[in-house]
Amino acid sequence: MATKKAIILDLDNTIYPASSIGEEVFKNLFLLIEESGEHEDITMIKNAIMRKPFQKVASDFNFSETLTNKGMALLEDLTYDKEIKPFEDYIKVKNMAVKKYLVTTGFTKLQQSKVKQLDIEEDFEEIHIVDPKISTQTKKDIFKDILIRNNYHSEEVLVVGDDLHSEIQAAIELGIDTVLYNKINLNHNRNDLTTITDFGELYRFI
Repeated sequence: MATKKAIILDLDNTIYPASSIGEEVFKNLFLLIEESGEHEDITMIKNAIMRKPFQKVASDFNFSETLTNKGMALLEDLTYDKEIKPFEDYIKVKNMAVKKYLVTTGFTKLQQSKVKQLDIEEDFEEIHIVDPKISTQTKKDIFKDILIRNNYHSEEVLVVGDDLHSEIQAAIELGIDTVLYNKINLNHNRNDLTTITDFGELYRFI
């Protein structure tokens, strides 16, 4: 890997464990899904909602249009106002002497409140929220824009995240090096990808 000028980080399950706030944040959504009577395996749905954008979960589990719309309406004004603690090793990437960008997918107000409660605004050059409710932009679009505006070559940037089908896939398609952050073992046996479980391991890639 070439010397890196910048790291692009994901938020949920990369900077903090989504499960630490998920039950509280999404309690009304979970109740809505349970009361709809559409699905029996609520546990699988809960786990998916804490890992993926709601729109993707609704599609994957074949939510009815009614349930999807009710869920969207509930989530678009949702915020979280309690302290959120990042992973203990986040301090290691925070202190790395490269520029850092945060790119996360989700509802704008909720993602903004998470960033505020984590107190990480000052750690990043830019913070981008990809909100499928209001924009057709994807993480791939944002990554490409960051490269162009900052005159970065793809080999000068490193994308770090936990989602194989989101930031990791987007980076691969753009020729950007990736590191899969598998802190809570969400991705098993991916020997084809560069994988870490502690941000201290990033030093050998920058």
